[in-house]
Amino acid sequence: MIPVTKPFLPPLKEFNEYLERIWETQWLTNNGPLHQELEQKLCKYLGVKFISLFSNGTLALITAIQALKLSGEVITTPYSFVATTHSLWWNNIKPVFVDIEPDFLNIDTNKIEAAITPQTTAILPVHVYGNPCNIDAIQKIADTYGLKVLYDAAHAFGTQLNNNSILNYGDLSVLSFHATKVYSTIEGGAIISHDKKTKDRIDKLKNFGFADETTVVAPGINAKLNEIQAAYGLVLLKHIDKLWVKRKSIDSLYRKLLNKVKGIELLPQPKNAKVPYSYFPILINNEYEKTRDELYEFLKSNNIYGRRYFYPLISSFPTYRGLASASIANLPIANQIANKVLCLPIYPELKLEDVEKICNLISDGYNRS
Repeated sequence: MIPVTKPFLPPLKEFNEYLERIWETQWLTNNGPLHQELEQKLCKYLGVKFISLFSNGTLALITAIQALKLSGEVITTPYSFVATTHSLWWNNIKPVFVDIEPDFLNIDTNKIEAAITPQTTAILPVHVYGNPCNIDAIQKIADTYGLKVLYDAAHAFGTQLNNNSILNYGDLSVLSFHATKVYSTIEGGAIISHDKKTKDRIDKLKNFGFADETTVVAPGINAKLNEIQAAYGLVLLKHIDKLWVKRKSIDSLYRKLLNKVKGIELLPQPKNAKVPYSYFPILINNEYEKTRDELYEFLKSNNIYGRRYFYPLISSFPTYRGLASASIANLPIANQIANKVLCLPIYPELKLEDVEKICNLISDGYNRS
């Protein structure tokens, strides 16, 4: 079986060395030494000033919204994992959906201003598949209307634009360290902030609002990353560069073999950017012999498991489809893409001969019995 993704497990010996340190200190959670070490090393690796580790990316998003004191309405994209808008709902905020642009499938900055109302307090874009949003246009709109910008950067670990981390833009950025991501702490996430005052507030919010042993200053939650997960993250960080090289080679081979297949569209590669190659999406248009779903099932019949990601759209789920902004007429591009997209397998241990097999099946395997 070839899954759509597969976590890289670092050498067990390296992990055990960190576990021995945990057993020696007997410190399992609550901002332990490995947690602190991981924050420092991630700041250096990612090129950011401040990072706050979380037990998962969804709680990081929920907390980031609290930290920015958002309310009312927040403009966002329907083309994302549902946690993006769930985090708004849990903060009693109304998501307002804006359509996506057809190249990188990020929020269409030309549609944002029309969605702004007196209740709008922020923009919540997503760096879809790790490709950077139009950050300059988003910031210009935010500055004009006095809005906050919170980036869902779940896919964007290591993404750079003009040699600068994409995480340095906006008011806050949120990462996911789930096991399926390029970089993982098994479960986990993080908020990137730009000043110590904001980091301190975030760190209080993720730890019940405690300022010290006897003082609670905010209605916080429990979203701390434990020492075992921090240890896993420290080990994986040592391997991340070589894993990136492998992902890039897989991406390049897919592009080479699928570039001229009739009916298969590939997303462009962003200019002046370094991306993590988190996913390899293709779009199946009407010129292809079969529909997207037929191709999906055909690959499954050959033990190749892609993923229709993102399908269905967030705006089509019962929780959100009653919103005026969720109408198909308001989101034509997003609806088209959701019905055409298929993410192919990509992970560091995927063999190049398996990539060739997948591409052969896509290009000429449909008529095979």
